[in-house]
Amino acid sequence: MQSINPFSGELIKNYPEYTSEEVNNIIGQVDEAFLQWKLTSFEHRTFLMKNLQSKLLEKKEELAGIMVSEMGKVKREALGEIEKCALVCSFYAGNAASFLKNEPIQTEASESYVSYQPIGTILAVMPWNFPFWQVFRFLAPALMAGNTGVLKHASNVSGCALAIEQLVHEAGFPEHVFRTLLISSQEVKSVIENPLIKAVTLTGSTLAGKAVASAAGSVLKKSVLELGGSDPYLILEDADVATAARLCVTSRLLNAGQSCIGAKRFIVAEKIYESFKTEFVRLMSGATYGDPLDPQTTIGPLARTDLRDELHQQVKKSREMGATVLLGGYIPEGKAAFYPPTVLENVVTGMPAYHEELFGPVAVLFLFQTEEEAVRIANDTVFGLGAGVFTSDVTKGKIWAEKSLEAGCVFVNDFVKSDPRLPFGGTKESGYGRELSVVGIREFVNMKTVVVK
Repeated sequence: MQSINPFSGELIKNYPEYTSEEVNNIIGQVDEAFLQWKLTSFEHRTFLMKNLQSKLLEKKEELAGIMVSEMGKVKREALGEIEKCALVCSFYAGNAASFLKNEPIQTEASESYVSYQPIGTILAVMPWNFPFWQVFRFLAPALMAGNTGVLKHASNVSGCALAIEQLVHEAGFPEHVFRTLLISSQEVKSVIENPLIKAVTLTGSTLAGKAVASAAGSVLKKSVLELGGSDPYLILEDADVATAARLCVTSRLLNAGQSCIGAKRFIVAEKIYESFKTEFVRLMSGATYGDPLDPQTTIGPLARTDLRDELHQQVKKSREMGATVLLGGYIPEGKAAFYPPTVLENVVTGMPAYHEELFGPVAVLFLFQTEEEAVRIANDTVFGLGAGVFTSDVTKGKIWAEKSLEAGCVFVNDFVKSDPRLPFGGTKESGYGRELSVVGIREFVNMKTVVVK
């Protein structure tokens, strides 16, 4: 397993994979830790989670540096990611006890209620694009619920994975409450099948989600999946064009476009199409790619050169099939995994840019004449993670958000982002289950009915 700097192309470190014996020993140790951890009070868990929050903020420069070197995130965004991890720790430290307190229900019995109890060790299979945040939005609720966890992280961010394990230990959690497994994707199935693993959560591609769901289902273990997205943003004719273009470009270029909830398809009313396009392309062309440590850099390299090449093939094939490239659409010279901000139009069904997720700084513009056409284009995808609506009529925007768009989260007059206070997840091939909020912490607990006569 190698970690390679996508900006310099230099090898950071080789990580030897754990053997099957090492993996089973670690899982056994984590299961042993669960037997004690589940008995700890919320007060004690809260104390440790707040310690973890403090450790994140204390070491954010160092942790951000690991992210920058391993997957190319610009430092400004990397620092923000660590701060968001601290926020989710604070959120669950302050709310887990109330989220999981017994809920009385009136029946004919003298007492009846629902009790929320931890279930054991949860396997988290996590991606490289937000190598700390994706883990912490699982880790914080899981540990606060009394569960333990093992992490199989993407192989190119093994340094991040081990840093998270070390942070948990430094915060004072018992040694084996949370551990990292340095294993390949091919070994995930056997880990899921280990009887000491009680459930699995995955953030990743639809293909990976199907494999994990199949493996978990075969042994009757619960899974939560947050998968890909091709988020549509509808720009209605009464929208503020300048504001909509600015927010749409911001969403498309965050993390160099490597975000499941990044805005990807922009469906614009005919009346304002040309003005929106002009402003959108202007803002996209103003983005600069370069050294992710340079404060002037807007977007860093993609995480790996093979991912960059795959993205370019999607653009190239779409262009060959008739799409128009308004901006970008080429591979820059040099060894870094850069891809320039790219804008496509005249994209139609059958093209990769129409059907597939574009995991990089590539945007697709569509023109619509009727509202029915806008909804059809927006929902004509296997994905259903996020969506956006821009309009000056907020009441109308809410109706579109609630009734028309097939997505797990829809934002009106803003771009989609995750928030610890709100449920997060998708529908269709973007997955199932929810993370964050009260819903997220209850995904991996036993909702136990207790009745007393």
